[in-house]
Amino acid sequence: MSSFCSRLSAIILTLMFTGVSACSAADRSSSAVPNPAVDAPLAAAKSEQTAVVSGGCFWGIQAVFQHVKGVVNATSGYAGGSAKTAAYEIVSTGETGHAESVKITYDPSQITYGQLLRVFFSVAHDPTQLNRQGPDEGTQYRSSIFYGNDEQKRIAEAYIAQLEKASVFPGTIVTKVVPLEGFYPAEGYHQNYAANHPHDPYIVYNDAPKVAHLREQLPDLYTGK
Repeated sequence: MSSFCSRLSAIILTLMFTGVSACSAADRSSSAVPNPAVDAPLAAAKSEQTAVVSGGCFWGIQAVFQHVKGVVNATSGYAGGSAKTAAYEIVSTGETGHAESVKITYDPSQITYGQLLRVFFSVAHDPTQLNRQGPDEGTQYRSSIFYGNDEQKRIAEAYIAQLEKASVFPGTIVTKVVPLEGFYPAEGYHQNYAANHPHDPYIVYNDAPKVAHLREQLPDLYTGK
């Protein structure tokens, strides 16, 4: 199936089940998703670091992190596969090893890596859905944290263990913590898609609610920029 038909099918399913797939993780109160017990301290000086995550269509993940305090930039792209096949039409087959991902550039003096992961687990996606997210299905929509160094790995693994021990989610967390071997920005028309197409039915029913939940549940981390 072509990527266009795949996305069109997802939109049709979204319209059929309005609100059902908007992000079940976000339906819980923020108190149910605690702060990470293991985290990096806020940096003393302004700088830039990066984090890469995947959890369904990158349109929504990008939109969420574009509204998070301390985030300088969020870029949609592909991780988990090679550079030569990092193209939407090929990635959409689910056979390249890539996941639709977002690279988050942030100021560690404003927000910690662990707090970014709290947003990821709280409102950006449902970490209990295996190789799918809402109406989108395939390994390219898997839940992953791509760590760039040992500290990120330690924080991510500890946080998942903390959430599992506390039984925060009704199902098992399927998020994989794997090394980042490369990130490849997606095509230009995918960048800022939610902001540029706010009336697209897919955005209205799947992604706009995630940003709304961020504002409602994590107001200290929300920015209206």
